Amino acid sequence: MIRTTTRKALNQRQKVLVHIVAVLVAIASSMIIIACIGLNPFSVYSKIISGSLGSAYRFRETVNKAIPLTILSLGTCMAFKMQFWNIGAEGQFYMGAFGATLAVMLFPTLPKPLMLLFMALFALLAGGLWALLPAALKAKWSTSETLVTLMLNYLAQKWVGYLQYGPWRDPQGNGFPRIARFAENAVLPKVFGIHIGWIIAIVLTLMVFILMTRTKFGYEVSVIGESRATARYAGINVNKVMIFAVILSGGLCGLAGMIQASAIENSLTDNMSNGMGFTAVITTWLSQLHPLVMLLVSFIFSMLIQGGSFLQTSMQIPSAMASILQGIIIFFVLGSDFFVRYRFIFIRKKKGEKACL
Repeated sequence: MIRTTTRKALNQRQKVLVHIVAVLVAIASSMIIIACIGLNPFSVYSKIISGSLGSAYRFRETVNKAIPLTILSLGTCMAFKMQFWNIGAEGQFYMGAFGATLAVMLFPTLPKPLMLLFMALFALLAGGLWALLPAALKAKWSTSETLVTLMLNYLAQKWVGYLQYGPWRDPQGNGFPRIARFAENAVLPKVFGIHIGWIIAIVLTLMVFILMTRTKFGYEVSVIGESRATARYAGINVNKVMIFAVILSGGLCGLAGMIQASAIENSLTDNMSNGMGFTAVITTWLSQLHPLVMLLVSFIFSMLIQGGSFLQTSMQIPSAMASILQGIIIFFVLGSDFFVRYRFIFIRKKKGEKACL
């Protein structure tokens, strides 16, 4: 007979070892699946690496995808840390891009430094306020933030689509439903051939790490995540901290939208995210809510996304193969949490002996 029981808490090194083993098993399993469909797994992984890092252009494209994914993951982490399940990064991303575009339309002649500052502030405000709605509903009526944030994603995207096809449609778009492209004063500058967003992402990662591990606010968020009853007993204003943290979470996601709109799209479109907000939920979980690890995980996932596109052109393999590889990694890494918390007990009925794993 096999039973499960709670495992004695593992130390950090043991947890890391379990997750490393899970990744290795995931890679081995994906190679078996690739071989079963008649492909050389070593060639597939080689093409993924080559397609994401094999040239200066491919590396730039990978970094361009990693920048918003990292910032979205940081925003999601802020809410997840206190067990507020913010699945609305996608919507907050679009509202941040909307806020940045609104700043461009309100102040079209501002000098570039001021314009970018206003765009960032509007994006932070729009993303934060969009996240505030589910937080306020949860604080007032204990609604499910998972459902509310999920539904708001589609509302935000449809709002942007309405603007693109309606009031903000560019009259000089030659019949195409698009919003006018940003002027040069609204485009982020480049550093070493890549837009400055990569520096912003690194700085934000360090700031969030310090905020969550070295400040009173970060401690309060962690206590709320462990037990709200304990937090109230300790004198923490749970609703106040939760609302502030969620606003900050949405603001970071909104800032990611501003960066994408300014540096990559140079405009506002209703398909600029490509599901990055949902991918950020995955990278947040895989990084175990650790901001520094989040930076690495986001980059690896961006390699899979960029490499998947390269597979389609170089080996005539559907780009969905990269999504399959992502799914396998997610399955094994998240599944490894079971072995972090529990262990199997094998009970031999005849002799009454127990063997534990």
